[in-house]
Amino acid sequence: MKPHPARYIINLVIACGVAFSCQLSAQKNIINSGWQFTLDSTKTNWQTVTIPHTWNQDDAFDDEPGYFRGVGFYQKQVYVGAERNDLIHYLRFKGVNQDANVYVNGHFVGNHKGGYTAFNFNITEFLKFGSYNLIEVEVDNSYNANIPPLDIDFTIYGGIYRDVEWIAVPKQHLTLNDFASEGFYVDYPHVSKEKASVEVSVLLDNFDVTSASNQLEISISDDDGKIIQTETENIKINAKTSEKLKIQFPDIHNPNLWSPEHPYLYQLQIVLKDKNGTILDEKSSPIAFRWVTVDPNDGLFLNGEPYKIIGVNRHQDYEGYGSAVPLQLQEKDIHLIKNMGANVIRFAHYPQAQELYRLCDELGLLVWSEIPIVNKVTNTREFFETSLNMQEEHLKQYYNFPSVVMFGYMNEIFLRLVFDNTSTHQEKEDAKIYTYELAKQLEEFTRKMAPNRLTVMALHFNEVYNDTKIADLSMLIGWNLYFGWYNGTIPDLGLFLDDQHQRFPNRSIMISEYGPGADVNISSTTPKKYDYTQEYQLILHKSYYEQVMARDFVVGMTAWNFADFGSEFRGETIPHVNQKGLVQYNREPKDVYYWYKAVLNTKEPLLHIALNAEHPLNLINEDKRTVSIFSNETKAEVFLNGELIDTVTFSDGLATVDIPFINDENELTVTSGSQEETKTVQVFKSDNLKTAHFKRLGINIGSHFSFYDKENNVTFVSDRTYSENLYGHSDGTPYNITKDKNQGIPNNIKNTEKEGVFQTMLEGCTTYKVDVPNGQYQITLYFVEPQIKSNIEIVFNLAAENELSHHNPKKQRVFEVSLNGIVIENHLDMANTVPDKYGVTLISVVNLRNDEGLSVNLKPIEGKTVFSGVLIEKKD
Repeated sequence: MKPHPARYIINLVIACGVAFSCQLSAQKNIINSGWQFTLDSTKTNWQTVTIPHTWNQDDAFDDEPGYFRGVGFYQKQVYVGAERNDLIHYLRFKGVNQDANVYVNGHFVGNHKGGYTAFNFNITEFLKFGSYNLIEVEVDNSYNANIPPLDIDFTIYGGIYRDVEWIAVPKQHLTLNDFASEGFYVDYPHVSKEKASVEVSVLLDNFDVTSASNQLEISISDDDGKIIQTETENIKINAKTSEKLKIQFPDIHNPNLWSPEHPYLYQLQIVLKDKNGTILDEKSSPIAFRWVTVDPNDGLFLNGEPYKIIGVNRHQDYEGYGSAVPLQLQEKDIHLIKNMGANVIRFAHYPQAQELYRLCDELGLLVWSEIPIVNKVTNTREFFETSLNMQEEHLKQYYNFPSVVMFGYMNEIFLRLVFDNTSTHQEKEDAKIYTYELAKQLEEFTRKMAPNRLTVMALHFNEVYNDTKIADLSMLIGWNLYFGWYNGTIPDLGLFLDDQHQRFPNRSIMISEYGPGADVNISSTTPKKYDYTQEYQLILHKSYYEQVMARDFVVGMTAWNFADFGSEFRGETIPHVNQKGLVQYNREPKDVYYWYKAVLNTKEPLLHIALNAEHPLNLINEDKRTVSIFSNETKAEVFLNGELIDTVTFSDGLATVDIPFINDENELTVTSGSQEETKTVQVFKSDNLKTAHFKRLGINIGSHFSFYDKENNVTFVSDRTYSENLYGHSDGTPYNITKDKNQGIPNNIKNTEKEGVFQTMLEGCTTYKVDVPNGQYQITLYFVEPQIKSNIEIVFNLAAENELSHHNPKKQRVFEVSLNGIVIENHLDMANTVPDKYGVTLISVVNLRNDEGLSVNLKPIEGKTVFSGVLIEKKD
């Protein structure tokens, strides 16, 4: 039996239990609580869980490689009263990842493939009325070559991670058997500033053994609730059949047009009654009048006016929840995006909760929605059928949301082909052909099913999309461009855009992804490509915005990503997390979020000091520190410890000021008009460590950036060459650091959360000096063996097409470690004593006398030494 998902807005919602009123109108009950769950294939060891639920919220973030991808089992007992035997009963699952088999009282009900669209099953024939009924669901998130997505940069969380509903309807009702549609579709044959027309197609089912006479009443109300038009149809539905009606409303003159600036919504109400006037079923949906077009030379037009779209992509997972995120937290995302000043959101790379689309309707956000055909296609009938089925579910479920202006179906679909070092040339050529064929089918299907929307596809930076002509299929092309990160330099963006526009003048293009990774614990006064500093993130985003705004032919841009998100294989400074978000995984904003808000949101006054008051600031041999300030005001005054030090003028939302911090607590205040912000920060400032007083001093050896260690509440300062009275190395070179790569080793470091220290190091260093005062200190030295590499550490480094890593043979690296001439480790051999990338610390207490300072000596025995960091803590 084929599953048919559906979406309902119903007049009665009961929060728990399956107890229905005696009224025979359509009803639904959310049955999220009291489920039993197990991963045990013997179906024992059950635990009670509440939906939404995923079994990967923890193991996708631990130190062990991989996460559980397999079968999980859910079950629940539901009592159905004897009086309900005259209704038709459905189970609705809003999201199950990714292959689900459903059983009722031991009977197989159906299967659904795909983790991101809803599905319904008619379970009436399997129910026992006046009794408890056992609902069982087997969920499988294993890799399946016939179910997209296949090979992706995000975690496939297994489980029932969206709501489960029990729907009971009279025998005549709006259909529940149309690929998750709401049972009706709203079309707008004509929309202009002068008038707009509305056409509603309604699908009705009659499950009775006799024909039925019904009345269908459809009305349109304005945003004040005043009914402005009503159409009524008397219909007869034959027994055991379905009926489709199409109702055309008279034109609405001088309509209020919808836009992100003025998201005016009308309301559509559909009521189905029996011959006696009793309400059987009713649905409502906001409708809006707007039209969108694209032009290859002039970009996007909204309601006939040029309109640049600036916004974000969004993944649905959240720190601590995986994909099983409470709806109120997800809705907070949409509010944050709107509050930032964005006017568009790309729900990547899959359909997301329908409630979020409704919120986009209400708040005013244009939407790009897509299905998860990402990076690779399998050349099988099953994969093609599943893909087309996904798109039909997608289009029908999200058809009625006015905010949805773009329907997509593929993302970076040749990424795997470009990286493929195992397939033959012919196999690659074949892959181009069958991938193009699927794209062509999906494009034609989408244009036919959603003629009033733009079709769209996202591509990565590679000529293969032009060579295959797949880039010519959709109405709009999104380029995922990472110049200044994976590829080239930041200014290369404009060169690429101009080149594409010149070579393909009939294409409409936008930037669908862009952005560098950024860790709020990492900072630098000399930000560089691939260093994960917030400073570099700001530089890149600001330049991309300027380059896009300077080109009318570019439709717009959607930053990758709104929030950091789970990607289990990644080994960034926060392992298992893609850190390209404008906000952190817990949705705390990064500095760049406030810059966007300063530029895009002119309605709400903003003043933000880009300085984390919780992070101690170390100024070693620095007189001043440059601080960025964001605002949508014109000017501001800057005060340090109550004294005016500067007046700044903002350009594109940004001003910088050199702050002469003192060695102590500092109060930095910025005022502009009625706006004021104050940050209080603890500063350690010294130009002579021999006379300095400090409790802790950390040094991030081999790195140009500082790292804040929350565990010890210390900021590890960046490395330097040694000079008297300060600190630094006498020899050695930063490991694996080039002009294009400033992370060191992109790996999860086991046994620690200090990746920002361990991932960079000096190689070949024999002497490291720190000129601290006399006294007793605890010294912690940090080491990691960099030669043991992860198989997939650079899979998504798009500039490194020929660098896919494999486990390298262990290179012998043995050295002696001493502090001020006292050996504390005479044979450090990490490759043979610790597994994989494992954080090694050597801790020792030393007494420093005679103004000798601290000297760390690394004597090579075999190979070159490596040294990642040192923490010096005063003991007396």
